[in-house]
Amino acid sequence: MATNKLNTLTVNFASAPYQRAFTTSTSPVVLFTVLDHFLRRDESQKFVIGALLGVRSQDATEIEIRNALPLVSTPPRSKEENNSSSIIKDEIKMDREHFRTLYELHQRVNPDETILGWYTAGPEVTPTAAPIQSFFAEDVSPFQPIQLTVDTEALFKSSDMGLRAYASAPVGFSKAGDCMFLPVPCDVKYLDAERSGLDILASAKSEETRTASLISDMDHLELAINKLQEMLERITKYVDNVLEGNVEPNNAIGRYIMDTVSVVPKIDSTAFEKMFNSHLQDLLMVVYLANMTRTQLSVAERLQLLVN
Repeated sequence: MATNKLNTLTVNFASAPYQRAFTTSTSPVVLFTVLDHFLRRDESQKFVIGALLGVRSQDATEIEIRNALPLVSTPPRSKEENNSSSIIKDEIKMDREHFRTLYELHQRVNPDETILGWYTAGPEVTPTAAPIQSFFAEDVSPFQPIQLTVDTEALFKSSDMGLRAYASAPVGFSKAGDCMFLPVPCDVKYLDAERSGLDILASAKSEETRTASLISDMDHLELAINKLQEMLERITKYVDNVLEGNVEPNNAIGRYIMDTVSVVPKIDSTAFEKMFNSHLQDLLMVVYLANMTRTQLSVAERLQLLVN
């Protein structure tokens, strides 16, 4: 049974010292949802707020953020609007009933995902909204809500994409909502299938229309083979330079190359060519049948229009 390989982009921070150490991982879907929410905001809004959904490990040391729910936050008209169904922090108002409705609908599709915390996106955002943290603390108890901040100005300027994760710790005795925000480790994890989608989206940056179309299976296979050849050539060149003394050897890279080579099955070149051609023929047959089915459906649709 084939398993999907996880790729990670790590953002290293110190763990919160007041509680048991844990790590967080974020799906690219969450980042796209947050950025889409920020781009669709009203002109009067400087930043946006939403809920983070995902799963926790049994020992609560690993948190996986899988989805995000954009929430409506608007400036209040007057101070009298502050009631039990909403909270106000400076110019922030959130409707708890609207949040509950979205969460219940999401639970019907993904019952395993629970509320983990909240996110905020905008230019130079900082984790300073303690009342909003308290707003989500009721649904996360006995754990502390995770806050994810996305700095839209540093999104394409830094390697971590302006992504930060924080956990809160209570501080002071004057107010129950007083807390300080401490950074926690955060990773961006994606599956191989998601990597293919990200590569297609990235290919649109070189197009004037900023759009990209899906490629056929054969074109995708060709790109994969070309990429594999490029990586093999790069590794071969590195190994040759190390053997010739042009590059100082690195033990970590050597062990990584050795582990990668050791998992490659030893197959005779003739048997590999025969197996590859067999799978290629199967792929061509599937593509041919798919095109034939598409043609038949198109003809049937046109005949139906003529009959009507």
